[in-house]
Amino acid sequence: MPPKRGRLSRSAEFERVYRQGRSHGNRHLVLYTFPREPGSSDDEPRVGLSVSRKVGGAVDRNRVKRLLREAFAAESERLPAGHDVVVVARPEARELAEREGLSGIRGALTELVDKAAK
Repeated sequence: MPPKRGRLSRSAEFERVYRQGRSHGNRHLVLYTFPREPGSSDDEPRVGLSVSRKVGGAVDRNRVKRLLREAFAAESERLPAGHDVVVVARPEARELAEREGLSGIRGALTELVDKAAK
């Protein structure tokens, strides 16, 4: 799990990434990326997760978020340095998490990271 400083927490940070960032999507997830201002001290990508109630109940949403954090930790070195990233789970992400677990979520995230890295 990334440390607290490696996460987006304020709604203004999410809004900036949504409005000004680039998005890449597939059936399960949407990935938004936006470069931070050059003066920031840390070059590690920061992640924010958005998992709405459409995904399922609290248990399902927390499971999807946990799997997304694990998958992001494995994929974060492939993202450009100094970027803020928001991952939005679509309702189909719950079925993917139930069916394939971490490997399925990581596969969906890898596909989007490949698109974003280009």
